Amino acid sequence: MATGETHNKLKQIKQSFHLFMNGVAAQSMREKGAEYKVNWGIDLINLRKIAKEYGKDYDLAIALWKENSRECKILATYIMPAEEMLPDVVGIWLEQIPTQEIAELLSFNLLRYLNFASSLAFQCLASDKSLYQVCGFQILACLFSDAKAPDERGMNEFLDQAEVALNGTDFAVKQSAYRCVMRFCDLGDSYRVIAQKALKDFSI
Repeated sequence: MATGETHNKLKQIKQSFHLFMNGVAAQSMREKGAEYKVNWGIDLINLRKIAKEYGKDYDLAIALWKENSRECKILATYIMPAEEMLPDVVGIWLEQIPTQEIAELLSFNLLRYLNFASSLAFQCLASDKSLYQVCGFQILACLFSDAKAPDERGMNEFLDQAEVALNGTDFAVKQSAYRCVMRFCDLGDSYRVIAQKALKDFSI
């Protein structure tokens, strides 16, 4: 149950959406298949500005995520302090991801910074749920971009999962896997060679 202060902040945030709403963007998202119960079409630059005003706030992030709104869920990923997010809460949020956009932003803005990010990524990749797999590849792509290379076991597991994804029919997962492989190759020439050998059937 949100405290009075948190409730007031949430109310202020939702009222501020009227200032930034973009009906054309919201309609475009709907036409591309991004279905949200509520979608104001607000761009990420303005959402980051709103998030910056409130800073890191665990209770507010929890309250925002509970709202069935694109903007509230994205703000929650900016506002949640990574060091305070426990695995149980991560599990709940993963179950409630509504779209590929939210999966990618949750991973990019928050999950990559968890102290158990790497193990979480592989748990997500082992799931049969598309959006979990998108999260898994996105988290790993972020870790690779931060020059965090996997150990040999992690490397083999990642490349095995990437091969399965690239051979699959789920476009969102294939797209995420390909981007992740590219970030893996960016770790250095030796990693690129390993990826090219493991994924020789693809243009890496």
